[in-house]
Amino acid sequence: MSQALNGKKALVTGGSRGIGRAIAERLAAEGATVAITYNANREGADETVSAIEKAGGVAFALQADLLDAQSIPALFDELDRELAERTGSETFDILVNNAGNPGWAGLSDATPDAWDAILAVHARAPFFMVQAAQSRLSNGGRIINLSSGLSTRPHPSASIYSAAKAAINTLTHVLAMELGSRGITVNAVAPGWTRTDMNAAVRENPEMVRGIEADTALSRFGEPSDIASVVAFLASVDGRWVTGQIIEASGGYRL
Repeated sequence: MSQALNGKKALVTGGSRGIGRAIAERLAAEGATVAITYNANREGADETVSAIEKAGGVAFALQADLLDAQSIPALFDELDRELAERTGSETFDILVNNAGNPGWAGLSDATPDAWDAILAVHARAPFFMVQAAQSRLSNGGRIINLSSGLSTRPHPSASIYSAAKAAINTLTHVLAMELGSRGITVNAVAPGWTRTDMNAAVRENPEMVRGIEADTALSRFGEPSDIASVVAFLASVDGRWVTGQIIEASGGYRL
């Protein structure tokens, strides 16, 4: 790896599995000290930290239930303590809002609780994460939100999730304007179909897999590492002139 992020510090929410884990591993491989959050999957978080350390990187895990926005100040208090002890400073450079929860709820089967839970984690939590992070982020820092291809091409079986990710796109634009004077870039990465446990049931259906691959220009599902590569670019100095953008990383799904 290029060590393009040597000396940088990053916080990746939902870093215990899937795309979040791949992002954490990639940022650490590029030289960043990486903090990840997890909710209930302590084992997965420990495995992520262990994998990063075995590869020569630096990482640690923090527990946070982002369904509850009231937990965010306590998360940052803990992050402050960890960073001060490990690096001598509470300032950090990169925030990746990746944490999510299942979003397969449509008009016929959705409940108010499902609406609240999906919007809370995918839209409300990133906003308040940025609110808490802004005084701690270094000038010239990076904020990267995880959106979805469903934000612009919604699907009826995931209507609430699609709406939440559309909200993230708008928040990304607004936050880029608000924080630009400090040289902080704010972008979103919108994955297409990517191999994670959240779509494992889909990938067990050969007919659906064939249909998705046929609708994808590069003829395959994405890997978490494909998404992590885009995030790493936006986090690096090479991404310094890109802000307020929604970058779809889908292999050309439904072009």
